[in-house]
Amino acid sequence: MKYYVVDAFADRLFSGNPAGVCVLDGPMDSALMQSIAFENNLAETAFFYPDGDVYRLKWFTPVAEIDLCGHATLASAYVVMRFVEPDAREVRFETLSGRLTVTREGEVLTLNFPSRRPVPCAVPEGLEKALGVKILEAHSSRDMLCLVESEAVLKSIRPDYQALAAIHGPLGFVVTAKGDTYDFVSRFFAPNTGIDEDPVTGSTHTNLIPFWSERLGKTKMTAAQLSSRGGVLYCENCGERVKIGGTAVCYLQGELLL
Repeated sequence: MKYYVVDAFADRLFSGNPAGVCVLDGPMDSALMQSIAFENNLAETAFFYPDGDVYRLKWFTPVAEIDLCGHATLASAYVVMRFVEPDAREVRFETLSGRLTVTREGEVLTLNFPSRRPVPCAVPEGLEKALGVKILEAHSSRDMLCLVESEAVLKSIRPDYQALAAIHGPLGFVVTAKGDTYDFVSRFFAPNTGIDEDPVTGSTHTNLIPFWSERLGKTKMTAAQLSSRGGVLYCENCGERVKIGGTAVCYLQGELLL
């Protein structure tokens, strides 16, 4: 099968978040997809195949299937628009999170995702010690959103991944602060999914966009994820939906021999 590695939320190679993208002719057994994702050893591997006027899309970490992934959706849309349907201006995906669309305007691809407003909750025992910083607020959704005092504090985090993995419940932990240059900044850690720190995480912005939109009084914002690779995301709060824009670069084209 055709296989691509795409750096998503990146304007140059070796930045943003790399995703594997497998182009299928039809459905594939989940165990085989999981084996491929483990072999690829990227944060996410996406698998899609055409079904009428949509594509069926699934996402796998090296150890588990997940219900929503932003950067691998962006990478999949990039592959469709670059290699499968070069004239397409919109791609529709059917997923575990329902219908997702991606539109293209120039080099920017924009994801239309469900909004997942997080709910305030108690800070789990051991989380501050695992992250090594003071948590001002905790909010729960699929992932746990942790507010810290500043961008400088966010950059200083050196997690104890073993201690972080011992905190069960959330899929991962997104730590965020008001940005110095950008509207808001974040980092994302998910050791229980086989990912220590994810370079750029589109799905966490379904939580971050409504959270920061309310706090900043803005519907359109620019965000940055401050991993070592880093990436910029163009965000819009649309009520029940959020829009997350970014660019992508293809690193690899090849074939998997199965």
